[in-house]
Amino acid sequence: MKAMIRLSAQVEEFVGTLPPQSKRDVRSGLRALADGRGDVRRLEAELEGFCRLRVGRYRIIYRHLNLGGEPVISCEFAEARSIIYEAFAEELQRRLASAGRV
Repeated sequence: MKAMIRLSAQVEEFVGTLPPQSKRDVRSGLRALADGRGDVRRLEAELEGFCRLRVGRYRIIYRHLNLGGEPVISCEFAEARSIIYEAFAEELQRRLASAGRV
């Protein structure tokens, strides 16, 4: 069953800043992800519960959701490989702090 892809505002903004070929590659990678394909890996430690999609030098961090019985892939954060994991960990801490969970 094909999953619906949901992009966060950060992911949409990031993809919008990419050069044309990289933008096409990332969009193609997201379509493949919806079909259950792609270079994916589960994340560990403080990022447990999330997965990453590798598209060239870019990474997209996402998680699987089930909304109303429908599979949804919620793409939370995208960035170049060199900084994504640290940047997303910081973003998660900010989200938790603003929700009063830290």
